[in-house]
Amino acid sequence: MTQTPPRPKRFPLSLNQLGTAPRPGAAAEAREPLKPQGHWQQAAAIKARQSTPSGIGLDSVGVRQRMVQRLRREGLSDERVLQSLATVPRHEFVDSALATQAYEDTSLPIGHGQTISKPSVVGRMMALMMDAPGARQRGHLGKVLEIGTGCGYQAALLMQLSKQVVSIERLKPLHDKARLNLTGYHQIRLVYGDGMLGHAPSAPYDSIIAAAGGDDIPQAWLDQLAPGGRLVAPMTAPGGRGQVLVLIDHVRDASGSRFVRSLHEAVLFVPLKSGVM
Repeated sequence: MTQTPPRPKRFPLSLNQLGTAPRPGAAAEAREPLKPQGHWQQAAAIKARQSTPSGIGLDSVGVRQRMVQRLRREGLSDERVLQSLATVPRHEFVDSALATQAYEDTSLPIGHGQTISKPSVVGRMMALMMDAPGARQRGHLGKVLEIGTGCGYQAALLMQLSKQVVSIERLKPLHDKARLNLTGYHQIRLVYGDGMLGHAPSAPYDSIIAAAGGDDIPQAWLDQLAPGGRLVAPMTAPGGRGQVLVLIDHVRDASGSRFVRSLHEAVLFVPLKSGVM
């Protein structure tokens, strides 16, 4: 019976010996042994030193700042309005499938035939309100009535610039959605009702803003606008084609009380309707 010769080791060197022999023709140099587990150990040490990442993707302040910088380049100059746009996360107010478009200057559908307005248009309307003599004197919009809550985004912006916001919505599903979206915004009072009637129990209002346009401004809105107050809303353009922004100031002086109206740029909003659904 022949004796089987011992099999040579597949790995004649131990792990600690790897890399210690010089290459043929090369000068001897000290090299650290190659340890595959070293990569895992190094990664674990790095992970232990790192804190949990924050401000990534749509949650990043930088994303909103880039939107604000673009709006500033396009002419929006009120720094208080720009700061409110930089503060409120717009992507939290739209459906998740549209979240990647949240910081583009575009309107987006929010269901039930309604849309969230373009940031540039929202910013422009708020800047017009902030430019009212009363708002300039106060440094804020005072008590605000918003006609058309929608998903709640504009109400969240208005809260940054006012003492109180009363926002009315005629579509119950949107009213309910806005209530969820605005959890934690304690200065906003949401009302389910007919926006064309305004909200008399909380009147008068220092500022009124509408997110839907009709043939003319409802009388109820004028009745609820405080002296020195300003109203900004879309309205059918003269001649009946398209819409324009209309600005109305409630002026009271020695000659009495009157409403001063001016027309501004063309806009496109959903139509103003009465009743509730």
